Amino acid sequence: MTLTRELLIAGKEVPARSGRTTEDLTSHTGRTYATVAAAGTEDVTLAVDAAEAAFDDWAAVSPYARRAILLKAADLLEERREAVADLMAGEVAGTRGWAYFNVAVAATVLREVAAAVTAPRGEVLAAQEAGALGLAVREPLGVVAAFSPWNAPVILGVRAVAAPLAAGNTVVLKPSEDAPLACGLFVADVLRDAGLPDGVLNVITNDPTDAPRIAEALIADPRVRAVNFTGSTNVGRVIGTTAARFLKPAVLELGGKNAVIVLDDADIDYAVDAAAFAAFMNSGQICMSADRILVHASLAEEFTAKFAAKVTALPAGDPAEPDTVIGPLVSPAAAVRVAALVEDAVAKGATVLTGGGAPDGAHHPATVLTHLPEDAELYHAEAFGPVCVIDTFATDDEAIAKANDTENGLTCGIITENGTHGLRVAGRIRTGIAHVNDQSVADEPQAPFGGVKSSGYGRFGGRWGIEAFTDTRWITLATQHAHYPF
Repeated sequence: MTLTRELLIAGKEVPARSGRTTEDLTSHTGRTYATVAAAGTEDVTLAVDAAEAAFDDWAAVSPYARRAILLKAADLLEERREAVADLMAGEVAGTRGWAYFNVAVAATVLREVAAAVTAPRGEVLAAQEAGALGLAVREPLGVVAAFSPWNAPVILGVRAVAAPLAAGNTVVLKPSEDAPLACGLFVADVLRDAGLPDGVLNVITNDPTDAPRIAEALIADPRVRAVNFTGSTNVGRVIGTTAARFLKPAVLELGGKNAVIVLDDADIDYAVDAAAFAAFMNSGQICMSADRILVHASLAEEFTAKFAAKVTALPAGDPAEPDTVIGPLVSPAAAVRVAALVEDAVAKGATVLTGGGAPDGAHHPATVLTHLPEDAELYHAEAFGPVCVIDTFATDDEAIAKANDTENGLTCGIITENGTHGLRVAGRIRTGIAHVNDQSVADEPQAPFGGVKSSGYGRFGGRWGIEAFTDTRWITLATQHAHYPF
């Protein structure tokens, strides 16, 4: 039976004012998984109305009460683990292991922001005048426009709203058209069941053809005070430009062209396992996925043979099977795009070690390339699929230059048994995140998460996430009468 969901505005599920709906397809079968309301700009206004109306009361809720709601939501999310696995398999063809990972990380995000609610937020300042007290106080912004992507839907759906809500803001969430339930309405259901008041979180779903118009209307509304976007660099540029045009601060977490660097003092078997996880977790559809494995020349022959053998043996197929690692991509079009990148690379001189070939619907085989020329599109483009390239280097300087040869700068992994060596290399990599003796895919909610260059700006995690969605005010108190010159 096909699911049917409406918009969530002011705590009520309501159809779009136009009555329009849109289909939510599953990539694995191509069939309709759900039918959701297709919002228009008038629905955006209603959602912002509701968020604005709820703001004063929510901002006045005690930190302890807000914390209790977030902690309850974390518990409920874990209780619904199997429902998340079914939802992600049906909506975005996510494997069960990936779904369970989403639940674990998203629950931790909720608990981390719950802890941050009562952390100190402000400073006592040294005052110029005698007898004066100066305070720097952080206060919520108001209504936040949030955009959540499909690829890690529960993690990123929760992250889109958790810190803004914890800080005392209200939110209008526009989830991806490829996963309106998992990264939008499901997250709102959990928070509503945990006790979040009506209107504090509102969700608008839309038809893909309306996405630019809906995003523009949401950001442009003068009552929206900040923007929170996770997604591709191309769309992020549009969102960031629109936010700047309306003088709205934005947190943008965008794409990556990430590398795992295997130094000459690495454990080869560990490096193979780490690189395979980095490249092929969720079929490579993670902003932190490793498109590039840079291996010291002295280890290249053994590493390449072992890595290709491991990748060839990765279980592929139905995402509902518990052992599946390489499931279908988010859509047949995504698989065609990845295949085109591989085809272009091979035509220009790259060698296929395993995989390649035409996709089967939304399925693309796990693929490893070598000898990728610089004029291949894949050299600079984010694969965002089950494809990686092995390259070699002779010196640390060469590895660093290759790792930095990208407009992106999100994350990297450096595999070494020598921590000092790894830290020296990490200090020269231009990314927001670097993991020494670990791979590139890692997310800890208490840590500052985000990129540099075209991978975005702003940080999620810990106090940085809270600060991104608050304003700093200067407040003074004079304890004695001042003397004025006239």
